[in-house]
Amino acid sequence: MNNNYRIIDLIRRNRSPHENHLIDGLVDGRVSRRDFIRHGSLLGVSLPLLSRISAVAGFGGLPSLARAQGTPGATIRVASSTPAAAIDPMTTSDGSGYLMLQQAGEYLCLDGPDLVLRPQLAESWKPNDTGTVWTFKLRKGVKFHSGGEMKADDVVASIDRLADPANASNALSVFAGILPKGATRKVDDYTVEFRLDGPNGNFPYMVSSDNYNAVIIPASYKGDYENSFDGTGPFKLEKYTPKVGASFVRNDDYWGEKAVPVRTEFTFVADEQSAILALQGGQVDIINTISALAAIGLFNDPNFDILSVKSSLHNQLHMRCDSDRFKDPRVRRAIALMLDRDKLVSGLMKGRAVPGNDSPFAPVYPSTDTSVPQRKQDIGQAKQLMEAAGMGKGFKVTLTTEHLIEIPEYAQLIQNWVKEIGVGLELNILDQGSYYGDGAFGKSNWLDSVMGITDYGHRGVPNVLLAAPLTSVGTWNAAHFKNKDYDTLVSSYIAALDLEAQNAAAGKIQNLLLEETPVIFGYFYDALVPTAKGVTGVQPTATGQLFLDKASKA
Repeated sequence: MNNNYRIIDLIRRNRSPHENHLIDGLVDGRVSRRDFIRHGSLLGVSLPLLSRISAVAGFGGLPSLARAQGTPGATIRVASSTPAAAIDPMTTSDGSGYLMLQQAGEYLCLDGPDLVLRPQLAESWKPNDTGTVWTFKLRKGVKFHSGGEMKADDVVASIDRLADPANASNALSVFAGILPKGATRKVDDYTVEFRLDGPNGNFPYMVSSDNYNAVIIPASYKGDYENSFDGTGPFKLEKYTPKVGASFVRNDDYWGEKAVPVRTEFTFVADEQSAILALQGGQVDIINTISALAAIGLFNDPNFDILSVKSSLHNQLHMRCDSDRFKDPRVRRAIALMLDRDKLVSGLMKGRAVPGNDSPFAPVYPSTDTSVPQRKQDIGQAKQLMEAAGMGKGFKVTLTTEHLIEIPEYAQLIQNWVKEIGVGLELNILDQGSYYGDGAFGKSNWLDSVMGITDYGHRGVPNVLLAAPLTSVGTWNAAHFKNKDYDTLVSSYIAALDLEAQNAAAGKIQNLLLEETPVIFGYFYDALVPTAKGVTGVQPTATGQLFLDKASKA
């Protein structure tokens, strides 16, 4: 053991104070191996070094991701829902669109299913002492499908496009207030510097695959992405037909290991049942993503495997804090106490989820404070809260939501549970277009409804989920929740470079949200990807992306 400590001491000599503090946490037992590797990757420590430190400290190294086991050269066929609009790195905002962007495009770094950041177009990155400036070193010799080498000018142009409010980029939900246009700067051809508006301990996730739109494209890009899908990835476009499908072929000039499949095909389908029929009929090998309710018939079928990725995917139940019904937090807490979260997990989600605790801090996040007690159903306490708030006789209110995955069934369960405290819910279930509207206050059933359920995608860190739906100026604040203490705590969390400082801020945020309960987080569900038996090497992520470069068929 003494020799091991000497090895760690030698490693520590060239590390930053933040990195050494993390190493101390691992050695002292305050930080788990999993969280050590995740947070170390965020700080830019190389994965081989993190794995070595972990192994020397007696915790084992980093497990590898999925690898191919079958015959190379196959065509891998995927069923996916139809992209909602034209594919464009600037504006694409739906899961199927992200899937298409990611087939040919790449990111500075890759947020894997284990939330560990892995180098992709950037070889390394590091913050300054305060986390206000992050410097990325780019990989050399990377070529776009159109032929030119990817350099710093391309990264600056790609990120500036997304950060410019004039472009109405979908990535503004990530960059607004953090990275303005002009703050991404070229240091040299292979070095880029991001000068942030303030300290940000999780910034690398915001230029990773976690920020779906942040693919790096040529500085010369003029639009009309569907005609070229110009990127740097292991596959390049063969054909794209809107509303029908797409195909990609292996890029033999790829900078890394060549793709195992020679070709990939994507068939766009109208709904989950169509995708299941295509898989069962042998027309496709993979369904990109499926809900637990729809997948029931596949779970125990020996002809199929279900790849399952733990995530922060969830459906937020918001209550407008400025409305007569929900202005008293005791009423909001009473509603939350009526949910039977264990039944949500075992029944509605067929065990493919974990209970939520009414904050964005899902169990997958290293910074989640697990010492905060889990909220459970408590009908007696809920009735007492309603009485104390002067609502003992109950009230009627409309719950507005969208017809998507299991959300209508979730709404019906809530409707039944809250009857016992006198709350009569009228369900208003709309198609997605009608629910989201223009996505702006005063123009959206989502943001203007007194009570509603909204689907939220996975994020590798909770920053966006903490800010956009819950801060006083949040662009997605359907609860109309305004709390200065909360805003201050979120700023503190976002600024922290240290995992333990993040954890401390997280605990305070979690407790504040349990007290205020503007939004109910009933459960966080797994991302599910069904595959035909014998298909191996498929690497899904909880964001709906699908990495197929190592995929094969037996």
